[in-house]
Amino acid sequence: MRPSLLTALLLACAPFAAAASCVEGAVFLDSNGNGRQNAGEKPLSGIRVSDGERIVSTGKDGRYQLPGSSQPNIFIIKPAGYSAAKRSDGLPDIWRPQAGEGAAQCRAFALQPEKHAPSSFQALLVADSQTSSALDVSYFERDIIEPLRGKHQARLGMTLGDITNDDPSLYPALTKAVTSLGVPWLHVPGNHDMDLGASSDADSLASFHRQLGPDTYAWEEASMVFIGLDDIIAQPGQKPAYVGGLREDQFAFLEAYLPTIPKDKLVVLGFHIPLFDHVYRAEDRARLFKLLEQVPHPLIVSGHTHNQSQKFWAAGDGWNGAKPLHEYNVGAACGAFWSGVKDAQGIPDTTMADGTPNGYGLLNIRPQGQYSVEYRVARAPADQQIALHAPKVLRQGAYPAWGIYANVFMGYEGLPVEFRVDGGDWQPMKQVKQADPRLLVENIADDLAKELRGYDRSPEAVPSSHLWRAALPTKLSEGEHAVEVRTTLNGVEYRSQASYRLQTAQP
Repeated sequence: MRPSLLTALLLACAPFAAAASCVEGAVFLDSNGNGRQNAGEKPLSGIRVSDGERIVSTGKDGRYQLPGSSQPNIFIIKPAGYSAAKRSDGLPDIWRPQAGEGAAQCRAFALQPEKHAPSSFQALLVADSQTSSALDVSYFERDIIEPLRGKHQARLGMTLGDITNDDPSLYPALTKAVTSLGVPWLHVPGNHDMDLGASSDADSLASFHRQLGPDTYAWEEASMVFIGLDDIIAQPGQKPAYVGGLREDQFAFLEAYLPTIPKDKLVVLGFHIPLFDHVYRAEDRARLFKLLEQVPHPLIVSGHTHNQSQKFWAAGDGWNGAKPLHEYNVGAACGAFWSGVKDAQGIPDTTMADGTPNGYGLLNIRPQGQYSVEYRVARAPADQQIALHAPKVLRQGAYPAWGIYANVFMGYEGLPVEFRVDGGDWQPMKQVKQADPRLLVENIADDLAKELRGYDRSPEAVPSSHLWRAALPTKLSEGEHAVEVRTTLNGVEYRSQASYRLQTAQP
């Protein structure tokens, strides 16, 4: 029966539709790829849906129903062999608000089958773009994103927190930048993605949830699972203002989800705050370790420090897995907060306090849980992996008190690094916990300058976790001498060259 004219007028004049709850919904096979369920497009069963705490699966009719939830977002765990539809902003359409204005907010999730989903592929790792202004966004785009367009081999990307520097209004511009690379892009929140003025941890990520999605989620590929987790516990009005750790709902999600992952897959957990940070709650780290010790192939990727390091957690650290747990703490895309002297393109040097240039990471995934990680310096060749510092001139015959320093950006404890002079025999270098002299030079130049050399000074140099040293020989002939340094990372040998001059001196 058709509605009366009065009923139709009342509906048309309604100020708003009743709020819809997305704890109920559907998933369908998007045959034509338009993101909308059209006639004849079949429901998908067995697709997992979660609120970041509980997990349910769609039935034969493609529908799911979660218990009443207080979580801000509902999301699908994108299964391997499928691609997700795109939102209007280019991000993968894998989440819905838990409750929205009208049924349109709770539209069905669309998945398309992937005919050739590779088991070996590459993912981009970006940490701490940390933009404070539109100018910073332009630095990020020109320094990191633009050189990658049309030239990268990745099929997935992720930003590991501190996407902005306390300014959520910049999210759309940053989203436009990363999605221009043409791959699904995932985000993990950081402490500078929390809303200023939030009164509790529960509402500290309202802007992030609204624009970038859930703070707990999972994404599956043929040989890898990525789990994004917010590991910042906000403490408004307290000191410190936040600590590192996980919430009870996040542990519930991990406890339910981890046992379902096939044992031959690499399980990558993406955090902002590294597990070794001094603000991380020891009890949460221990509890996470217990869960991950049952996972054959785990990997942690993190950001936050604006340095770069690789940590291999072992028994002495409370880790009791079958092999050390690898955590790659990725160097910041913004480096030292877009500081330092600008180059000819108007982009700040922004070398980090440990001497690592700003850049991004690469995660190479292979079958059976195998992987490797790499670092790429912004706008630099792929083989730029070692930075050297050596004196220009030494006295011939002097005591060999001065040395060459090698900053191996992806270096770690125990990595062999060697040097040789004038093509002679290779000799080992010694790893040292010192500040990189290259950055100390910048610090001194800033100190001596009568005017600012950049908007912000370079950061104060701190001891680096990946610095090696060797004394330079002085009992050679007077004149110029060539120095080479080499190391091997992921089976690839990298070299860097420098020189110094020996000079006779009168007493």
